[in-house]
Amino acid sequence: MAASEQHPKIKLVRIAHVYYTHANLDVAREFLADFGLTVAEDRGDTVFFKGYGADPFVYCARAGPANEFGGAAFVVESLADLELAARTLHKATGIEDLDAPGGGKRVTFRDPVDDFPFHLVYGQQPVARSADLPELDYNFPWDKHRAANKTQRFKKAPAPVHKLGHFGCCVTDFAKTFEFYTTRFNLKPSDIIYEPAGGKDVTTFLHLDRGMEQVDHHTFFFFEGPKFHVHHSSFEVHDFDIQSLGHQWLRDKGYDLVWGVGRHVLGSQIFDYWWDRSGFVLEHYADGDLVDETTPISRSEAAPDNLHVWGPPLPETFLQ
Repeated sequence: MAASEQHPKIKLVRIAHVYYTHANLDVAREFLADFGLTVAEDRGDTVFFKGYGADPFVYCARAGPANEFGGAAFVVESLADLELAARTLHKATGIEDLDAPGGGKRVTFRDPVDDFPFHLVYGQQPVARSADLPELDYNFPWDKHRAANKTQRFKKAPAPVHKLGHFGCCVTDFAKTFEFYTTRFNLKPSDIIYEPAGGKDVTTFLHLDRGMEQVDHHTFFFFEGPKFHVHHSSFEVHDFDIQSLGHQWLRDKGYDLVWGVGRHVLGSQIFDYWWDRSGFVLEHYADGDLVDETTPISRSEAAPDNLHVWGPPLPETFLQ
């Protein structure tokens, strides 16, 4: 890009929500409830789901003729960021009112490489936290943190979702996609994965560069493949016990497991991936790493062992 065409970076604050279209919305609604989301607003052909955090919704499910990913939305720092996006991004809409829980404004643009929708929002009104799950006291071999006669008892139930943590997709040109998102936004790689033969970069995990503010290890990831598709959207749950209860709940309901439960290497989070009834992958995660501007960018060679340190074997189709 010539110096005269350069623009300041659009400043992202956090990931907000994702959009999915389902050919069978009733079946999707049932899965999302079993996954641990609650209804924020039901309009019949559009249902907004929330977690127990401050976001007014984290997942929008819409009825349509085919199952389709509708993009992720990120909160921007200012109205000026929306104005810049509307002027300069590929196929960007103007600034529109966001007709959804929390209100606010939105600009939608199309990814310039694979033409998928991407949303930027500003001015949404937060909601009150609707759950306050306890931080458990664990007894270790020498350090006992739980008093005598104090028990830890759980009930079978879905795993309550706290927030949307990240989403990822397969892109057709890694280099062009990486250049776009790291130059137009305050997205910075935490990790870059390269091919053993030739050293070509093929996967990255991007975090939001918010200076010394601690942020999640990644909020957006992508890898190169022959055809664009969404890989998964990932939602944070409280802890490993809640995650395991959610795993058992989904298993007992007869849903199809993708991969889990296990511990990732890059990002460190405990993962649990599931198929919904529309063929999309959603993840519960807990205990992920935090980074800030002092975190070095890590480069590592692509290998099955760098995806998890414990858990079931990596499915052969996981990165297709």
